[in-house]
Amino acid sequence: MKGVIERLSDDGLGVLREGKREVLVPYTAPGDTVKVRKWRRKKRKLIATDFEVISPSDIRVEPKCPYFGVCGGCLLQHLPYEEQLRFKASKLSKYLGIDVEVIPSPKIYGHRNRIDVVISTTGIGFRRYGTWWDAVDIEECPVFGKTSGKVLRALREFIEDEKPSLYDIRRNKGFLRYIVIREGKFSGEVMVNLVTKEGTLPESFPEYFPFATSLYWSVNRSESDVSYGDVERFWGEPFIRERLDDVTYLIHPNSFFQTNSYQAVNLVRKVAELADGEKILDLYSGVGTFGVYLAKRGFSVEGIEINPFAVEMANKNAELNGVNAEFHVGSDRDVEDLSKYDTVIVDPPRAGLHPKLVRKILKDGPERVIYVSCNPKTLSENLLTLKERYRVESAIGLDMFPHTPHIEAVTELRKV
Repeated sequence: MKGVIERLSDDGLGVLREGKREVLVPYTAPGDTVKVRKWRRKKRKLIATDFEVISPSDIRVEPKCPYFGVCGGCLLQHLPYEEQLRFKASKLSKYLGIDVEVIPSPKIYGHRNRIDVVISTTGIGFRRYGTWWDAVDIEECPVFGKTSGKVLRALREFIEDEKPSLYDIRRNKGFLRYIVIREGKFSGEVMVNLVTKEGTLPESFPEYFPFATSLYWSVNRSESDVSYGDVERFWGEPFIRERLDDVTYLIHPNSFFQTNSYQAVNLVRKVAELADGEKILDLYSGVGTFGVYLAKRGFSVEGIEINPFAVEMANKNAELNGVNAEFHVGSDRDVEDLSKYDTVIVDPPRAGLHPKLVRKILKDGPERVIYVSCNPKTLSENLLTLKERYRVESAIGLDMFPHTPHIEAVTELRKV
């Protein structure tokens, strides 16, 4: 099958058509002439697995990362950043039905504050695109920055000296599974979290990472391919810190925090700009990223989050910053009267708002809802229902994830 890539799919794959057949080709650009020899079927889509670019598009640029084209992390490094932004703006506008501006990321390399590096018998790096068992060996990750190279050199030295076994995901054998690197981009503090199976960690382990502010050993006792576990031990500080403007956040290995600190500043500023009134409800509040920032600006904030550990961290962050914010454990399905809040902020997972919560918003009718979303599709589905009682006052995109097809959106809803 041979032809010209027409456009990018929502997932950032090139679309190649031949009659009624449509094949999605990774790492291609509109205007590329490609030849596809093999493909696989995934969720009713055909994904090319053996292909070549015969004639490259004029818009292509040279990717900065040497692992581009095999690593599954970045799909769009071959596109100029302006093209990436146009693609994301078009995608967001398509789902929302209005023209939406996208705020560029202040940095497009060295911006990520977290990477989860696979440690396996096939390599130490990231999953090879299209596989769950194979890993691409890497020396450094350009989207994270130089610290990644420092950590991985120390890890390889530790492995060479102590010879712990590496994990084989197909056989569920081996000791070392992941190393998770986190960095406070504004604080300069570094956290290294080694995730293993059950076993004995050599006593020398901390000696290889003297530069880490916080060093953890976590144990994943399941067969699930996840990069977290039960904390077995730590060295140094229990947390690292990150700052967004005048707010300090504590970060633990098992905490979620926005992965692009530089753009997260613009995100919290935008939400603060849209918030109105005195009383704020922060739903899906996590570690209090929005809630603590808003409380620092004089709002009275209550946060609700289903994860008890995240609630504990959110209250620590509120105390650390000396603000009027309280966070409680609770589900999005059983929140109380929303009408007593001037602004309700929702930042749900990719699946979007639970239908019961959508009905609750419509029934209680808080004056303003700020919907933060990382999934334009579920955002648009929720908005379709919420428009029974709300109008979209404004919407903006923020590129939190350069070189990927993902986009964050902030939508302001006002009661009509």
